[in-house]
Amino acid sequence: MKRRIKVLLSCILICQLFLMTVYAKPDWPSDTGIQAEAGIVIDADSGTVIFGQNIHAAYPPASITKILTALIVLENSNLSDMVTFSKDSVYNVEEGSGNKLNVTNGDTLSVEDCLYSLILHSCNQAANALAEHVAGSREEFVRMMNDKLTELGCTESHFDNPSGLNGDTQYVTAYDMALIARAAYNNKKLVEISSAISHKIPPTANNPEGLTIYNEHRLVKTTDESSQFYYPAAVAGKTGYLIKAGNTLVTYAQKDGRRMISVILKGSPRQYFVDGKDLLEFGFSQFENLPVAGNDTEYTTGDKPVSIGTKSYQPSDLELEPDTVITVPKGAQFSQVDKELVTDLPADSPKGAVALIRYTYNDRVVGQTYLLLKAQEESQSETSVSETSKEHEEETKAEADASSQKGIGVIGTVGITAGVLLLAAGTALLAMKKRKENREIAARREERRRRLQKEGDAADFERILNERRNKKKKNK
Repeated sequence: MKRRIKVLLSCILICQLFLMTVYAKPDWPSDTGIQAEAGIVIDADSGTVIFGQNIHAAYPPASITKILTALIVLENSNLSDMVTFSKDSVYNVEEGSGNKLNVTNGDTLSVEDCLYSLILHSCNQAANALAEHVAGSREEFVRMMNDKLTELGCTESHFDNPSGLNGDTQYVTAYDMALIARAAYNNKKLVEISSAISHKIPPTANNPEGLTIYNEHRLVKTTDESSQFYYPAAVAGKTGYLIKAGNTLVTYAQKDGRRMISVILKGSPRQYFVDGKDLLEFGFSQFENLPVAGNDTEYTTGDKPVSIGTKSYQPSDLELEPDTVITVPKGAQFSQVDKELVTDLPADSPKGAVALIRYTYNDRVVGQTYLLLKAQEESQSETSVSETSKEHEEETKAEADASSQKGIGVIGTVGITAGVLLLAAGTALLAMKKRKENREIAARREERRRRLQKEGDAADFERILNERRNKKKKNK
């Protein structure tokens, strides 16, 4: 009997240990490294930093700068626009930096052809000419570049020129460069250009038969699949090199429905391709994405009102931002992720956002999503405000009539009428102010009731108001 009890207890203990093992929270994988001085790999959909090495240290970017240049050009010009190469754009470059297109003063190419030359061929003259075309001068374009950094949340970088050549205050961190690349590769045209293996440039003065240029990013080149550098998941990217910068590299990859970005700064020849490839493979093999919708239902299901800041919402009126994901180690459960509700929303929050939910795993940010007021509910809210405004106008008119019947006088009547007209003109603003305006309306209404009651006019006020409401119902 005792033996059976011991066996039973042993089985229970083994089962408990098994369950603890199954549901144990996986550690964050860290079995990777790079030979470059700095590098990072992020999930392009969640923004999660999967691995980083000196990601906040500043380095010269070299030609990966051209990714930001291309993004700004695409956002501020048409692909069919013609770009004229000025003398300054051709010759105002560092000595020894070359002229890969062999362009000369007066040559013209389309914005699209210049972008292919910029990304595939890393032509510095194309960078200068595009900057002048978009902003009127390189100086003004550089201002646009640094403004874009602010817009993207990059606080550790600064640019001096659109090409990536040496500048006294031109530097970037791996983290900021990942943010830039994430925004850039959300642009479908930039992905298309950056993923091309070759491109035919039309004739110019020094190239009367045109010129075919080729992609210099070895992880992307599909014509050399036997190369140790080729990485099938790599879709697009940009290389860079300066003596001060060393080898720099940005790579955008797609695999199994996921998107990944790696950045290498201060790398060494050949090895920097290996580093970029290793970071991407680490991200794909060791991590997975979990959808937020369907996993987080705390604020969007149930019958109890949800308090957010000073306001309260019904769960049925709220929804999560669609298609958002979090990035966690493989085997991790959504329930093992911590979250924080942020009510102090960023300036660029989407329309209808009432809060931001930030997710963390072992104190690492692994994604975020906005909690949104459903569009239908917003519309109903605006309609409700509009109806309240109409009711408010009727009450104001009723007050005017009551006051008139008590002999307020012509001047008072004119003043009230003018007030009514002003209130009518402000009806559109009431819809935008929503709940705040409703409270103000209710307060004013109560104040009128109290004032009229003191003057003995409350009965007349209610009588006239009821007459108007009955008349409105008959008209319907």
